[in-house]
Amino acid sequence: MTQTKVKPRTNSQQSILIVAGILALAVILFSLSGVKEAAAANPAAEVVYPVKNFQNGDARFYSYPAGNGITIKYFILKSADGVIRAAFDACDVCFHEGKGYTQKDDFMVCKNCGRRFSSVRINEVQGGCNPAPLTRIIREDKVILQVKDILEGKQYFSFGKGSGK
Repeated sequence: MTQTKVKPRTNSQQSILIVAGILALAVILFSLSGVKEAAAANPAAEVVYPVKNFQNGDARFYSYPAGNGITIKYFILKSADGVIRAAFDACDVCFHEGKGYTQKDDFMVCKNCGRRFSSVRINEVQGGCNPAPLTRIIREDKVILQVKDILEGKQYFSFGKGSGK
């Protein structure tokens, strides 16, 4: 039986192995960061809420981060006629103040000028101080908002620092 002698590695061989290991680690980390960037570049196309969240008629307020420090605000409610409606928390007139709306009984009230809008007018009337409509889809037991529709409201929230006051 013959024995094979194993030669000890030289310093240059060890250096090559260390450099190869570092390069392999760098490649792995780079590819993982690319996965994160791809996920961030392709966010979900829809925002979905259960219909049951809106059964009591209370407006529920939400925010959507639009990037560059801009946060888009909106609300969803079930109106007096039983329809689930959505609107941006802003209007064409008072949006620069960044105050939005509050709910008082069956009305949405502008926090800036005090005008009141019946819940059945949300998504029906637009312009002026009416809450700016936000397209929504009701499918089975879900309220679905398309992200592209939410992003259309960016104009109301991109002033100043972008997130209102």
